[in-house]
Amino acid sequence: MKKLLLLFGLILITHISIGQMETEISKKVADQFGKYYNQNAYDSIFNMCSNEMQNVLPKDFLSNLKKDAGNIKERKFEKYENAYACYKTKFERAIFTVNLAIDDNEKIAGLFVGAYKTDSLPKLTRNKTSLILPFRGVWDITWGGDTKALNYHVENEAQKNAFDFVVKGNNGNTFKTDGRNNEDYYAFRKDISAPCDGVIVLTVDGVKDNIPGVFNPIFLTGNSVILKTENNEYLFFAHFKQHSIVVKEGQFVKQGQLLGLCGNSGNSSEPHLHFHIQNVEDMNVATGVKCYFSKILVNGQIKTDYSPIQNEKVNNF
Repeated sequence: MKKLLLLFGLILITHISIGQMETEISKKVADQFGKYYNQNAYDSIFNMCSNEMQNVLPKDFLSNLKKDAGNIKERKFEKYENAYACYKTKFERAIFTVNLAIDDNEKIAGLFVGAYKTDSLPKLTRNKTSLILPFRGVWDITWGGDTKALNYHVENEAQKNAFDFVVKGNNGNTFKTDGRNNEDYYAFRKDISAPCDGVIVLTVDGVKDNIPGVFNPIFLTGNSVILKTENNEYLFFAHFKQHSIVVKEGQFVKQGQLLGLCGNSGNSSEPHLHFHIQNVEDMNVATGVKCYFSKILVNGQIKTDYSPIQNEKVNNF
């Protein structure tokens, strides 16, 4: 089964009810979607989509979903969330969440297919595993902390305790001259290493690096690595340089071992490292875990069992 089956094409929705009763429009579109899907009428579903959604929906997405999961056997409306009508959907070989956002023209403006989240997922509040920072030298934290002002990630369940790390020069900038190309950034091509021993459970390495200032919203995390610890914590690293990842799925790595190079792939405006911990491998259903490093230097001062925040300079002790 593919680990990620999701697409976003959300535009402004004005008529969705904030209540939790399924609207007639949602039911109508969901019924049509299920009917056409089971009939392999993928072009009909494509024609149900808004122009914006058609531009981002791969033609083979639904056929690949059919190969993996089979036909839809049962669908149950659960709630509205962020303008999506959310359905627990039983396929022949899997249970997925299928979420549909519908615009004022009754077109599908957003589609999400992911693992169905249950209350049986493991609950972790912080890491038990002893961690070092995943790099050498001094890096700066642009996002990190528990409030939206310190960390815009807090609104995302899986990434709510994430850090974004960059490298700044003596002038306080993250780039050397004009910042127009990735090579001008101090963080680009710097080594990213394992904060602890663990097993690699996911690698993505083929996403192109962005031109600085240009985002890639389709492949949000870009080139990525997930490392599973012996305590079943999942360490997520995003935005590696294309083709720089040197570890493989199933490989055991030691603390300090090279994973790849810092890049600018995915939903990223400049070379940086995104790092967070989650309780399960699948980011679609995961909950973020508060991350503490065992012993690091923060603005030149030794800190033990510490979770750094925005604007702090950090390096390994």
